[in-house]
Amino acid sequence: MSLAGGCFCGAVRYLAGGTPFDVTHCHCRDCRRVAGAPFVTWFSVRAGELRVDGTPVRLASSADVERTFCGRCGTPLTWRRRGHDAIDVTAASLDDPAAVTPADHTWTGQQLPWICLGDGLPRHERTRPAVVA
Repeated sequence: MSLAGGCFCGAVRYLAGGTPFDVTHCHCRDCRRVAGAPFVTWFSVRAGELRVDGTPVRLASSADVERTFCGRCGTPLTWRRRGHDAIDVTAASLDDPAAVTPADHTWTGQQLPWICLGDGLPRHERTRPAVVA
């Protein structure tokens, strides 16, 4: 599977290969503030499966998290915890955002009080429970 997307102005384009996983609506304060939105929908891919054309701006939003944005138009693009193989990509930056379907809501403990969720998806106060294999 390949998912294509990019920023608003077209200066940064990407192709995400492999199968996306951990598709979620994140309600944390950090995501809201960097996106200027009430929550952000993310999907994950293995870092080696994301090809980026153009040069996004890389910012450390905390000691162990790096986010990327387009330096021209400001579109938020990715989130990655240092040392982890997965990289999260903003679903709204996809050419076809409907190509990924969210499975849950995370960080609902920080959800804005005027957000009314009626989609029936599981809600996690913080992160989703770890899957034990």
